[in-house]
Amino acid sequence: MRSIISAIGTANPPNRFAQSQILEFMADAHQLSANDRSRLKKLYELSGIEYRHSVIDDFGLQRGSYKFFGNDVLLEPYPTTQCRSSLFERKAIDVCLAAVKNLHEQIPDFSIDQITHLITVSCTGLYAPGIDIDLIEKLSMNPTVERTCINFMGCYGAFNALKTADYICRAESQAKVLIVDIELCTIHFQRENTLENWLANSLFGDGAAAVLVENESHRSTAVGFNLASFFSELQLESKNEMAWRIGNTGFEMRLSSHIAKHISKKINGVIDSLLEKSKVDPSKISSAAIHPGGRRILEVCQEKLDGFCLKHSFDVLRKFGNMSSATILFVLQQLLAESKKGSYVMGFAFGPGLTIESMLLQTI
Repeated sequence: MRSIISAIGTANPPNRFAQSQILEFMADAHQLSANDRSRLKKLYELSGIEYRHSVIDDFGLQRGSYKFFGNDVLLEPYPTTQCRSSLFERKAIDVCLAAVKNLHEQIPDFSIDQITHLITVSCTGLYAPGIDIDLIEKLSMNPTVERTCINFMGCYGAFNALKTADYICRAESQAKVLIVDIELCTIHFQRENTLENWLANSLFGDGAAAVLVENESHRSTAVGFNLASFFSELQLESKNEMAWRIGNTGFEMRLSSHIAKHISKKINGVIDSLLEKSKVDPSKISSAAIHPGGRRILEVCQEKLDGFCLKHSFDVLRKFGNMSSATILFVLQQLLAESKKGSYVMGFAFGPGLTIESMLLQTI
């Protein structure tokens, strides 16, 4: 029997900032000249992002009123990795619980007591006892729930969670798997005035998603996504184009301007391999869900996926920015609400490696 995504819930922190607000914070934080401020403004205007959410208030405040960053010109005292990790531990659980609540609103007759497996995903925060144990405690879940943590895999982390849930549900027909994906990207803001920091600081936001995966024979909803097939390909020649390492002042992101070009070269080959593995006629595929890593990534995918509309990916980017691994689940939530029964959806996400993860879903 097949395994299915029965429902998807999403949530964001209450702080919602216009991209123009964040621009002012960043220009001040980087101590930009008038010329560089103009260049940064252009980058923000071309980002395809209108709003982002954050657990940090400061991005909408003036210097002198900051609560997390220091209030002098260098943001001193500047938050250490320990300080940022402590903020993740305090704030992540509330966003996770809101995502689970949103999930439950869609399947009100489903009881959390039925969950047999919990998979948590994050590449922006780690602690132990971790978010998985906090969720079990806050949701009063059965203490016998089996737990799996998927960490530090970057923007494709949710794909690995879905694959793991698929394996579980195929092996155990009674299994009910809850995936909770939480990313608080904005806690890792870096102040150094570099083009890489300009790019990273222009993209990322905070958000969480919750997904219920079940065996089709014991599903809780009439509509869902069958997890039909997965395919992953690692592009080692491009492994240095994207990196995510732990520094003394948070996690440090490296994003090359060549990432979109590498994706453009490889994505059609990945599509061919995915379809060959799944034995699905390409004419049956009605839509695509692309991780909105950035506007240019979506544009090159749009060019290569001729005939497919990526409106949901562009819409999520516009409303929320790049929320790392949780972002693709926001896209799938929108698609699940409108996909026609029997239609197929291709999904893609990209991350360190350079890794291209793909999947094929069928609406039931």
